[in-house]
Amino acid sequence: MTPRILIVDDDPHIREVLRVALSKAGMAVREAADGRAALARVTEDRPDLIVLDVGMPEFDGLEVCRRIRRTSQVPILFLSARDEEIDRILGLEIGGDDYVTKPFSPRELVARVNVILRRVANGGGDRSAEPEKLVHGRLRLDPQQHLARFDDMPLTLTALEFSILRTLMTRPAVVFSREQIMAAAYQLNIQVSDRTIDSHIRNIRAKLAAAHCEDAIETVHGVGFRLGRCGTP
Repeated sequence: MTPRILIVDDDPHIREVLRVALSKAGMAVREAADGRAALARVTEDRPDLIVLDVGMPEFDGLEVCRRIRRTSQVPILFLSARDEEIDRILGLEIGGDDYVTKPFSPRELVARVNVILRRVANGGGDRSAEPEKLVHGRLRLDPQQHLARFDDMPLTLTALEFSILRTLMTRPAVVFSREQIMAAAYQLNIQVSDRTIDSHIRNIRAKLAAAHCEDAIETVHGVGFRLGRCGTP
């Protein structure tokens, strides 16, 4: 099926550039010029991915993301004219899947969109490289159904969070470096900072802690991360 992409930006030139680039890549594009219109479009069009500008009238992109995350885990790629690290970290911690700073390369943005869409279509990773379900202690992942649970409590993970947790669960005794997590989660040669990975790890920990799993991911200082006990005796 043709991916449905919602572009949300108050700059008509930016929307045109994105519309042309994404349409040439075979995607069906819808647009919204402000946050309020974006929320209505999400309800009406049910997009497969949202390219969301941070600085907009009505509601800014961060507030739009917060509201969307109350009911949906649709992938969100943030777009912003600001290059401050705090903006990138905040955007990812409230549920964004990726972040691109203006001015941007349309080719890179399309590549990032394709990475996210492929990750969702594959249930967070390569199905042929892992068993149908992953179990560690009381934590369970079903990559093909894109479902995660701790005990009987479902976990609401973004596509990228799911991919990172899946990577850790495939080899629970192994310490993964940030570079290894980046390579497994992003799948293409796209550069992201260590702080970006740390933000996603914090997000996963917080969601598992809310499900009463306080030891989901361990930090091995100077090396990286590994899966915690997750209720294992």
